[in-house]
Amino acid sequence: MAQELATLARQTADRLAEEHVGVVVAAVADGAVEIRGAGSTGTREGRTPGPDTLFEIGSVTKPFTALALARLASAGTAGLDEPLADLLPAGTAVPSRDGRQISLEHLATHTSGLPRLPRGTLRPALLGRTKADPYAHCTADSLLSGLARTRLGAVPGKRFRYSNLGAGLLGLALAHRAGTDYESLITREICAPLGMTDTVVTVDGARSGRCAQGHARRGRPVPPWHLADLAGAGALRSTASDLVAFVRAQLDGGPEGLAEAIRLSRTVERRTSPFAWVHLGWMAHRLHPRQGAHLQIWHNGGTGGFSSFVGFDPEKRLAVIALGNTSRRPVDGPAFDLLRTLQQERASAPH
Repeated sequence: MAQELATLARQTADRLAEEHVGVVVAAVADGAVEIRGAGSTGTREGRTPGPDTLFEIGSVTKPFTALALARLASAGTAGLDEPLADLLPAGTAVPSRDGRQISLEHLATHTSGLPRLPRGTLRPALLGRTKADPYAHCTADSLLSGLARTRLGAVPGKRFRYSNLGAGLLGLALAHRAGTDYESLITREICAPLGMTDTVVTVDGARSGRCAQGHARRGRPVPPWHLADLAGAGALRSTASDLVAFVRAQLDGGPEGLAEAIRLSRTVERRTSPFAWVHLGWMAHRLHPRQGAHLQIWHNGGTGGFSSFVGFDPEKRLAVIALGNTSRRPVDGPAFDLLRTLQQERASAPH
């Protein structure tokens, strides 16, 4: 199986490298892991990216934020149904609708009614038309001031509407409740228990030499994004090795304490269509029976210079990770193809 896994990971990396400056692909099947890189980190040295190359993972940060919520909820430090307002500084005005307040679960499942973006975010930058970091202005003061002037598009809990603002506010609120900053919260609650030493918001000097350079669609180098206090929506950097540890915990349950939080995160389920739903922080769907009816739980991400994907099947104990250092070239398609191939092969294997 290991040889076949390595071949499939290599083929997917090579396929992605046709549209990305550099990529890393990881394939996980039970206890076997194969990680393959292709292309270039885009740095002066121009090395092929590998297991320990750091990438911006964008919205793949959101499952970390939601798992931190589940961790605090399991410990009794916060409640899924607790109002967002209870975790923010006293006097913060939080919008409601029809008498319904925004809860932490609403934020983690994109059912808060909040808009996709904070007030004042530069839409041209999000569309890749400028070099600006569209979230650089998102300090806590700016976010909470804008929140007070935000109208909800739906009654909280009633409708799925993907929201970077909601995920960022969740990270900000959880850090405030824990008396720390977002990065320290994620390190303490998730990364340290799993031995993930390279999943960070701020890259120090020791790690800087292992960072991939981000690129715009046509291969132009672009500066990194820093999401300020909207960090919970997409500020993490990580490596394929660390993300393998993260998905293995999703497949195996993780260490005591974290295992309870993982179970809780997947117990919560909000339907988005007859075939798809969201858990805390994760998207999920089941393929059509003609495609094998396989379960796929996943999240993707993108920043000004990077694309990312993490997907897994807890029923068959399979996972795929793909990281690329080019924006506007999603890694999702080939990554989903690889996950589906692994699922089909597992289903057809003799028992």
